[in-house]
Amino acid sequence: MVMQEGEQKQAYVLNRGRYDAHGEPVQAAVPSALAAGDKDAVGNRLQLARWIASRSNPLTARVIVNRFWQMFFGTGIVKTVDDFGSQGESPSNQPLLDWLAVEFMDSGWDVKHLLKTIMLSRTFRQTSRVSPELQELDPDNRLLARGPRFRLSAGTIRDQALAVAGLLKQQQGGPSVRPYQPPGLWQEVSGETYEPGSGNDLYRRSLYTYWKRTVAPPSMVNFDASDREVCSVYVNRTNTPLQALNLMNDTIFIEAARKFAERLLHDPSQSVPKRIELAYLYAVNCLPHDHETTILANLLQTYQQMYADDLDTAEQFLTIGDSDWDRNLDARELAAYAGMTSLILNLDEVVTKQ
Repeated sequence: MVMQEGEQKQAYVLNRGRYDAHGEPVQAAVPSALAAGDKDAVGNRLQLARWIASRSNPLTARVIVNRFWQMFFGTGIVKTVDDFGSQGESPSNQPLLDWLAVEFMDSGWDVKHLLKTIMLSRTFRQTSRVSPELQELDPDNRLLARGPRFRLSAGTIRDQALAVAGLLKQQQGGPSVRPYQPPGLWQEVSGETYEPGSGNDLYRRSLYTYWKRTVAPPSMVNFDASDREVCSVYVNRTNTPLQALNLMNDTIFIEAARKFAERLLHDPSQSVPKRIELAYLYAVNCLPHDHETTILANLLQTYQQMYADDLDTAEQFLTIGDSDWDRNLDARELAAYAGMTSLILNLDEVVTKQ
């Protein structure tokens, strides 16, 4: 890393590419096709950095807002988010891309302002429901006639479950942490021993997860997280049965379901329908339909009957995870509700942005 410019070494055109065959001397500058008359002002790294973030170079702001647009809508205004050149796709809405780029620069490159602008727009807030005619006309929603709908990213799914359960720790910065992983996974691949963290380290945002490239966290891989072998700007999304198994059997999701159940049982509402409504408001941000309430109430009753005469199994279920369960609650009732909340965290509406 060069933090201070020294005396610049003279560079030359190399005849036929030979390092020992110097041709005409050349000076540091931005290609004239890009510099828009400012090439003489770019003579070192600092000036180049200032030019990259200046209005003389509209590419930077366009690329950034396009990446955020992809994050919200699943596809960028320029679909080829890694290629704005002649081999990439033209913008589906050039005026919109330009306006967002200018708005971003005018705000002082304020990312929060940009995200708020997109999220409060009528385009983003419209329903994701689609008619057969519109599905046939615009299957990829490039015309933005409906709201976005796609499965959440791996880290967001985990963080959301922790947040709904009241477990997510919002601490910012610090070293990476080691959440739960299947035992013996590192030994099979690298011969090393993986030691999971404890306490708050287990509930930090997924951004801080320790990542070993040869042994990526399996729950992240199940939800199509990048393997981090190379830089990746695209988000792959698949839907497989393995993901549902992950949501209902991974330690962190079982623990989150238990803490989610504790939140419901601590609420003054005593009736089952009211608690199911509260669970939907926490996890889905809407009220359940009558048939959904009936299904969940019947499932809860099934779990209550299963645990009624099996306290040992209920307590064994409640001990999964590092955090302790609330001993002031009845173990059988808590286990039954945890089974129900586990299903809620596995709903399509919970793991899908729509």
